[in-house]
Amino acid sequence: MTQLPVQPAWRLAEAAEQQRWLVEGLWSEEAVGIIGGEPKCCKSFLALDLAVAVAAGTPCLRRFAVTRPGRVLLYPAEDALHVVRRRLEGICAAAGASLAALDVQVITAPSLRLDLEADRARLEHTVATLRPRLLILDPFVRLHRIDENVSGDVAPLLAFLRELQRRHATAIAVVHHARKGAGAIRAGQALRGSSEFHAWGDSNLYLRRHGDDRIVLTVEHRAAAAIADVALELSQADDGLALRPLRAGHQNQPEVEATSIDQRIAAALAENQQPRSFAELRTSCRVRAKTLYQRLAAMTAAGSIAKSPNGYSLTAR
Repeated sequence: MTQLPVQPAWRLAEAAEQQRWLVEGLWSEEAVGIIGGEPKCCKSFLALDLAVAVAAGTPCLRRFAVTRPGRVLLYPAEDALHVVRRRLEGICAAAGASLAALDVQVITAPSLRLDLEADRARLEHTVATLRPRLLILDPFVRLHRIDENVSGDVAPLLAFLRELQRRHATAIAVVHHARKGAGAIRAGQALRGSSEFHAWGDSNLYLRRHGDDRIVLTVEHRAAAAIADVALELSQADDGLALRPLRAGHQNQPEVEATSIDQRIAAALAENQQPRSFAELRTSCRVRAKTLYQRLAAMTAAGSIAKSPNGYSLTAR
């Protein structure tokens, strides 16, 4: 019998590896997770915005920078393909991207069931062949015929997706519904079905409606601080629709405060010719981690700073 690997405590790493992002502040690199919310909360629009951002290398929601763009594999199980195309075109218009130039590969099979071994094998073969940076499955309810409330049924399907992520080094986003009328419950706990869904995700995005027009995005990460909630609205972009963040003054963080933090970040970066890490900036700027993540993402998207493997630095003007 082979012994489990062990190591003396004093030889363990002194610090965690630097957080790596697929989409800065929103989705960790090679993370699995849920895009959740009640019906009509624009979950599919957010998933498609992620797809356009990762494929084009443009900021998701025009705010959150993509650090490593690449191919996206999308399975839209609920919407007609012409509807998916129209939505992608609207998001591309908002992002300043061309749909024809994007490497977004759409699975057009009429059905895909993760509770069937043959379909799991077909999906794995497709992922192994195309090597996407991001796989999007929308929605989970169309991917099986199990009882979502039974942990013993849900866990093997999520375990398969986790193994797919690990074997092929791809991020996986699964769109999943929240229970109706669960607005007073913590976002992750409001997901429909087994608690396995909430526990499974490395990065989770939750959408909730506030009134008729405003949608609030809440972000959770397993291994990173969450950013502040972001208020969104579905707006017209040329001939299509796309989500967009509301003006800073309409969110939890006033615009004047954001400006002040940006100035502190710029001043801290100007003090040193070398890139500065997130931890160094947090110490210098004296700001909460989730607020700093949000402002760094916004400044990166705006082009005022740049991120490299060594940290953040001011861009040349």
